[in-house]
Amino acid sequence: MSFWSNRRVLVTGGASFIGSHLTERLVGLGASVRVADNLSSGSLANLGSVESDTEILRVDLRDPQAAADAAAGIETVFHLAADHGGRGYIEQQEVACASNFALDQTVFGTAARAGCDQVVFASSACVYPVGLQSSLADTVALAEDDVGPPYEPDGLYGMAKLAAERTLDAMYRGSGIGAVACRYFTVYGPRNPESHGLAAMIARAFVREDPFEIWGTGEQRRNWTHVDDIVRGTIVAAEKLTHGEVNLGATTTRSVLEAAELVLQLTGHEAAIVPQPEKPTGPLNRVADGARARRLLGFVPEVPFESGLASTIDWYFSTQVRDEIRADLDRRLMERLDQP
Repeated sequence: MSFWSNRRVLVTGGASFIGSHLTERLVGLGASVRVADNLSSGSLANLGSVESDTEILRVDLRDPQAAADAAAGIETVFHLAADHGGRGYIEQQEVACASNFALDQTVFGTAARAGCDQVVFASSACVYPVGLQSSLADTVALAEDDVGPPYEPDGLYGMAKLAAERTLDAMYRGSGIGAVACRYFTVYGPRNPESHGLAAMIARAFVREDPFEIWGTGEQRRNWTHVDDIVRGTIVAAEKLTHGEVNLGATTTRSVLEAAELVLQLTGHEAAIVPQPEKPTGPLNRVADGARARRLLGFVPEVPFESGLASTIDWYFSTQVRDEIRADLDRRLMERLDQP
């Protein structure tokens, strides 16, 4: 019998980009899944294939009673809910991102009081010291033990993720509740909103933007990781770990300029690429060390970037309306969009 057969699971943020993919996979594995989401960036449409098999609560989990109701009777909590967007959002909406401090503490506390067996937290590469990611000449593969005093996370968003990790560690040591933090690196795939870099490029190609703008000089490097790999790694981490942090991310990078050129090639859009160095760009060189994930989980990313990007483009082009995206693209690039 599967570890997940009839297991009572809560996915916070389960209607979001990553959360909806995780929910689908858990339902497919036989879990009894409850989703708690305020739909501030997610959409019920993301759960269309499993909506009838999922209990869905539209709630604000910063409300202690709502969080307690969501955690009641649950064995495993996957905590993905967060106030989050792409680079422009987390750099320019820091007050909004700071609300994650309260959200995370409320969810963790209610999970412990409800007697949940384990909490699996969607952490971020933003917990890593930004100083280790500042050179294009020297690539530092970010290893889990690189996070430590004096700490140098990426903005208030990264600070909130770091605080959540430290809280989970303390909860494990204090009460024994399973507490696992999966550090996600630069996730992309179907349902990814346009405020994220790769989705922004796809949207620009979709509306036939020319000149074709990219943020930064284009030299900055990222280890884009497909959502299918992220979901697979998260589930295996829940099955095999009781405590600690683990990277889930590709161990190779390519530049933003290289990614933009591939987007143009795959979409058949011919346009002049124009860097915008004044725009938010984040760290110059971000890549995961995958040794711990390989050793403890047997996890390595499997989706090649080219095929993952092609399938993401296919999804976007087949589901979006060009005139609607063109009319609203500037806002989509910078904000989280409320969904019906």
